[in-house]
Amino acid sequence: MASDGARKQFWKRSNSKVPGSIQHVYGAQHPPFDPLLHGTLLKSTPKVPTTPVKAKRVSTFQEFESNTSDAWDAGEDDDELLAMAAESLNTEVVMETAHRVLRNHSQRQAQPMLQEVPAPTQEPEPAAEPLAAPSGDLRLVKSVSESHTSCPTESASSVVPLQRSQSLPHSATVALGGTSDLSTLGSSALSEREASRLDKFKQLLAGPHTDLEELRKLSWSGIPKPVRPITWKLLSGYLPANVDRRPATLQRKQKEYFAFIEHYYDSRNDEAHQDTYRQIHIDRIPRMSPEALILQPKVTEIFERILFIWAIRHPASGYVQGINDLVTPFFVVFICEYIEEEDVAAVDVSSVPAEVLRNIEADTYWCMSKLLDGIQDNYTFAQPGIQMKVKMLEELVSRIDEQVHRHLDQHEVRYLQFAFRWMNNLLMREVPLRCTVRLWDTYQSEPEGFSHFHLYVCAAFLVRWRKEILEERDFQELLLFLQNLPTARWGDEDISLLLAEAYRLKFVFADAPNHYKK
Repeated sequence: MASDGARKQFWKRSNSKVPGSIQHVYGAQHPPFDPLLHGTLLKSTPKVPTTPVKAKRVSTFQEFESNTSDAWDAGEDDDELLAMAAESLNTEVVMETAHRVLRNHSQRQAQPMLQEVPAPTQEPEPAAEPLAAPSGDLRLVKSVSESHTSCPTESASSVVPLQRSQSLPHSATVALGGTSDLSTLGSSALSEREASRLDKFKQLLAGPHTDLEELRKLSWSGIPKPVRPITWKLLSGYLPANVDRRPATLQRKQKEYFAFIEHYYDSRNDEAHQDTYRQIHIDRIPRMSPEALILQPKVTEIFERILFIWAIRHPASGYVQGINDLVTPFFVVFICEYIEEEDVAAVDVSSVPAEVLRNIEADTYWCMSKLLDGIQDNYTFAQPGIQMKVKMLEELVSRIDEQVHRHLDQHEVRYLQFAFRWMNNLLMREVPLRCTVRLWDTYQSEPEGFSHFHLYVCAAFLVRWRKEILEERDFQELLLFLQNLPTARWGDEDISLLLAEAYRLKFVFADAPNHYKK
């Protein structure tokens, strides 16, 4: 068994270079992909030829990957997953655990699948019975890079939900919620677990002083819908942990926001600001979702005010296309506190009292501002934050899945051409809104979730489509696939698996971005 120093040296690369001059940014949607015109994108510095890696070392990692991928099954508990961060990666323990998991997996696969037993023809069985398993899940889920790739015909015709785990949230409907649709799952045990999780949140929030560290740990696996608004406000730093101080803080911040409106908003038609306001007006309707909600006049006015005030008060960046998307999750989550509809797109905002809408608008502005404070270099001149993150993503993927990285390079697909939007819009254009909300539950629970952890989520997201990527042999088709990934039917389960894979990558490749921290 190699020593820790040798194992650490295995992952380290010495031939990567700090990215050179900042390249031109084409826009938030994505850069043009004409290979004749832009074939030299991101080639400002000479390319270092890839040196062959010794077969022994490559096989060592591939063996490790193969032996441990089945450990990321849907039956693990998120608390155990989080506890891994407190322990060092001991190779002997990892391999021993991996072999044990593989043996258990083989034994479980040998058992007859209860789900395949046909139901009696005379009397229909209750929907809940096929989901009941006497000894836990009979189906293991591999890492995100391998899951969903074994049965392409099945996934193309119909989406078969994975068996629920004891910890990963799941949403079988398009409703925006932090818990599952119990009528489709039909499992009383899951219902009890979700009720228990909600009780834990309520108990934690009911105390005189909320333990934010415990709240982050509890929120990592998803936040129940009833407590999501208050939890987001606490995790974002908008509200204080002390319960007695919250009413005064809310009142002061809401008053301060509307003072900005009174002072600045009338200047939107002035010559100095009319270009900014015009761009906001153009972006907010056709490029935001859900359109049925955003197109309502009251909502468009709210979004325009929020974006304009933020741009005026942050002249270093001003308004940049992509910031408009970041308003939506906060607004949707906060308005769900006052509506009964499960489908947010069907909400009639005119039924919400005007004073409530005012408070939601102010809360949305301040929470969005807190988020942007941590990633503002994404939106300053030339957007250097995004340029750097895309380069870091390229380096990380080259270490996670060299085959995918080499395939993209061979077909002259540059990461900036598809990943720019992933960083600029925080994957909001790539996944449904309900998935974005679930994703942000975890982002707000992670230290530097929107800036640092998002990098690992993007890496896991790319490798998740490795099978489809490797099948594409044409530059244009490959790039179009990466810019239009088939995630329309994704739900909480898919995001939970993606986050688990991202956490694994962060745990194993935690030093990946350090190459650029000089």
